[in-house]
Order: sequence, then structure tokens, then C-alpha cells
Amino acid sequence: MNLVERDLNVIWHPYTQMQTAKPPIPIVRGEGALLFDEHGKSYIDAVSSWWVSIHGHANQYIAKKVAEQLKVLEHVIFAGFTHPTAVELAERLLQIIPDNQAKVFYSDNGSTAVEIAIKMCLQYWSNKGHKRGKMLAFKNAYHGDTFGAMAVSGRSAFTEAFDNLLFDVEFIDLPNAENIDELKSHISHLQSDLACFIFEPLLQGSGGMLMYEAKYLDELIAHCRAEQVFTIADEVMTGFGRTGERFACDHLQQQPDVMCFSKGLTGGTMALGITTCTQQIYDAFLSDDKHKTLFHGHSFTANPVACSAALASMDLFMQPETMANIKRIVASHVAFGKKIKDHPKVKDVRQTGIIIAIEWETGAGTSYFSTLRDKLYQYFLDAGIILRPLGNVLYILPPYCISNEQLGYIYGKIEEALNTF
Repeated sequence: MNLVERDLNVIWHPYTQMQTAKPPIPIVRGEGALLFDEHGKSYIDAVSSWWVSIHGHANQYIAKKVAEQLKVLEHVIFAGFTHPTAVELAERLLQIIPDNQAKVFYSDNGSTAVEIAIKMCLQYWSNKGHKRGKMLAFKNAYHGDTFGAMAVSGRSAFTEAFDNLLFDVEFIDLPNAENIDELKSHISHLQSDLACFIFEPLLQGSGGMLMYEAKYLDELIAHCRAEQVFTIADEVMTGFGRTGERFACDHLQQQPDVMCFSKGLTGGTMALGITTCTQQIYDAFLSDDKHKTLFHGHSFTANPVACSAALASMDLFMQPETMANIKRIVASHVAFGKKIKDHPKVKDVRQTGIIIAIEWETGAGTSYFSTLRDKLYQYFLDAGIILRPLGNVLYILPPYCISNEQLGYIYGKIEEALNTF
């Protein structure tokens, strides 16, 4: 049997209707922005393999650091123990995120980072003797697939089978000039019940690359602070350069109380999650009463190898060349967006940093299950490009090492698709 046949015998793939899906593509090697299948065909990874590979594939510097760590310490229980890479990573991360963040809590992916953030906020109020059990989130949000993360995600086909099991969340529209006062009034009305407000800063990824202005998010954060409602910035997707700054929160004047990181944290090398919080939240768990402990942990919490990958990725991220590449990609996207914005098939072009989204005009609105999605997906695969449309919304979210030539090839194929579908 070949690799695909062996796969189909034993594997259940994510977000895949296994009865109708085409067989998976067998990838055996990666290099930079490219992935290669077992037949030697190359694919430009224009979505950074679900938004994780910020430096491209098989980065030799990260690989070297991971290999060195494997020879020293592969893992140690993190309850009652510590190790150098976990301490160094926490120290270095706290130096580059908003300066109100004081403590780092490790986990192993974006969903668990969100779970921990939610539990920190809910238990804060419990530890203080207050009953605040409701949470605030945006409609169309996506924060992960574990139950807490699902609960604060917008209700959709993703959550439908579990809706009656999800806890109490109040959903509001993205803020703008017309509704900002109404949203603040709504928060004030709920204030005594609200534990926290969680958001994807500046753009909602899986919701369709929906984008909104920093100044209105600033107003909401400031209002939440005035009403003593904690704010959680989910930077799992937006962190580490995706919005054109180091973090999406760098576009803001206000600072969140809790932040969540994963995806680009290790340069896409391996799983790692981080939740950071303010000293105020941390202090609410300090007590002679052990019942006020944050009872959360994972077997691979602060795995030394994953932390070493994150440190290596941060080394690369902090180099001037990386920000220069980010600015190059941003400028390239801007030029492309201007070129296609008046095409009759383009309903909307929107961009935040290195993420550009093209919404196809279908006459039927935006839908994750648009039949156009599968046609576009296959069209680009045939052309050697990995793009995963969100319904009728096509987006590019490339690794920073992508070349101008590779970007130009992607743009050209998108223009061809606009004239085809």
C-alpha cells in the first residue's frame, strides 16, 4: 500500500467529512515556503499550515536548537520542578508583550491557552467571593474546539451538536462608529454578572477574516476596565507579526488583562501554548487556602523541547530581517488588493498586516459551506498552491520567508480564478 492508502486505513482527519473528502495529499518534505509530496510536486504553503509556520518549513536554526535540547532534557514534570528553557522563554516573552503582563502559564495549544484564560477569570471572582459567571464575546468568534473555547466561540455548525452543553456567554457585534455606545451600555447593564470579555484583536480568523478598527476595541477595553470586567486577548493567530506589528495588541492604547498565545509561538515546529496574566489576577490565587489554587495542568506543560523551539523562533522573529520581510509582504498585499478591488467577482478586499482576504461575490452572502470553496481549493492545489478558503472568502497568510516571486505567482493564479469562477 502507498502512504495515502495506509493513512485512510487508520486515520480520521480534522475538519474533514471522511465519506466525501478526496484522499489526503502525502507530504514528505518541507523547505521554506514550500511543501513537497511523495511524487516531488511542490506546493506553496500560502496559509502557513494553519497559520503556524511563521519562518517556513524545516528551518535549520530551529531544528539545531531542538536537537541540542533533546540531548540535554526532553521533559520534566512542571509541578514542583522547573527548567532553564521555560524560565528563559517566560522572561523573554514578558519583555515584548504589553508591560502589564506579569506571569506565564504554560499549556500545549491555542484552545488550552484559552481554557486557562477563562478559568483564571472565572476563578478570580470565585476566589474573591463574587458570583460572576457570564462571559462576553464577539459574534462569529472562534477560540478553539475544547468545550470552554467552543463556548466563547460564535454559535455555528462547528458548535451545533454541543450548543445545549455550552455555558452562559453573551455575544455582541464587532464595534464600529455606529454601535460603540450601545455596546458599552450593554456591558454596563451586564456588569455585575460579567467575569470577562474575550476577543480576537483586530480580526476574526475562522469567522471569515472579519476585520475591525483598533480604536473601537480600545474603547471597549477601557470601558470593561472601568466596569471591572477582565479582558482576554486571544493572540493565538494574530501574535508574532501577523498584523504587521509584533502583536495585534501593539496597535492598541489599552492593555488586556490576559493574553493567549500558540501557533507561531514555536515557529510551527511543535505544540505549545501560553497564557499570560496581570499581577492582580495572579495575586487572587495566592492563599493559605489550597482551594484557591488554579487546578489546571497538562502532562507536557512547559515541555523543554517545545520551549527551546519557541526560543529559537523568537531569536529569528526579533531579527530586523524578519520585520523587513513582514513589511515587504504587507506592501505587496496592498498593491495586489488595489489591483483587484474593482473586479466584478470581488465583493470585498480586506487586509490587516500580512493577511489579505478576498471575498468572492456569489450572490448568496458569506457561507462557510459555499460550493465555491471546494472548487477554489482544488483549483489552487492543481496550481501548486495551498489556500483553504473560508467558504467564499479566500485569504493569504504566508510564512515570512515567502519570496516576491512566489507571492506574484499566487496573485496571478487568484486573478485567473477570478476570471474562471
